[in-house]
Formats: sequence, C-alpha cells, structure tokens
Amino acid sequence: MLNKIILIGRLTQDPELRYTPNGNAVANFSLAVERNYTNKQGERDVDFIDIVVWRKQAETCANHLGKGRLVAVEGRLQIRSYETDEGQRRRVAEVVANNVKFLDWPKNNGNQNKNKNSGDDFDEEDIDVPF
Repeated sequence: MLNKIILIGRLTQDPELRYTPNGNAVANFSLAVERNYTNKQGERDVDFIDIVVWRKQAETCANHLGKGRLVAVEGRLQIRSYETDEGQRRRVAEVVANNVKFLDWPKNNGNQNKNKNSGDDFDEEDIDVPF
C-alpha cells in the first residue's frame, strides 16, 4: 500500500508552533495549491490544504517560514476524527509532512513572522535549499 503526497504551494498564514505534553514540537499551517486546469472563467481554482509538521522540522518551519512563502511538502494523507464540545463527530483531512523544502527566499520588507529569531539561532543545515 502507498500513501504519499507531494504538494507545491504558498503558505496562507504563518506556521503555528506548539508543544505536546511530552515536549514534541508540532507546527500547523495551510498551503494554497493551484489546480492544473482553469475553470470556465479562465482562472485557476485553489485548494487550501492543512499541513502538520513534527519535531525539529516543525521548529525550523515556524522560525523561518511565513505567510506567502513558496514550499514543497512531501508527506502522507491522514484522516482523523474528533468530537466537538457540542458532541458532534467531525472528520479532518490533513497532510503529515515528512519533508518541507523552502523554494524561495524571505522578503526583507518586514513581511516575516514577528516572533521569528533575528538569526542568532539559525543554522544553514536546517534549511533544504532546492538547488
């Protein structure tokens, strides 16, 4: 059996980083991915796909990515269920990322996440350069 997804798109928001009770880092963000074809109006429809990233890669994404950045995500599709506070069952589809590649460079116009480091904690090996 095979469950593999590869997406290229732009972040719709800055990654949200949190930690599990066990101390594992987890980051969530949404990716806007254009479809390969145009609709009747000649425009491309866009899918908004939820991404989950774990551990060191989650921290790297939270520290170096922001809204509008272009990334490639390789991972697997996960469908999970949960119950709302009102007792309703919900199903969520999300991609659990195994690998996130940064495909562009950040803009230096202050468009980056406000809580990002100024670089003192930055290690070049943390970023996958696409060339």
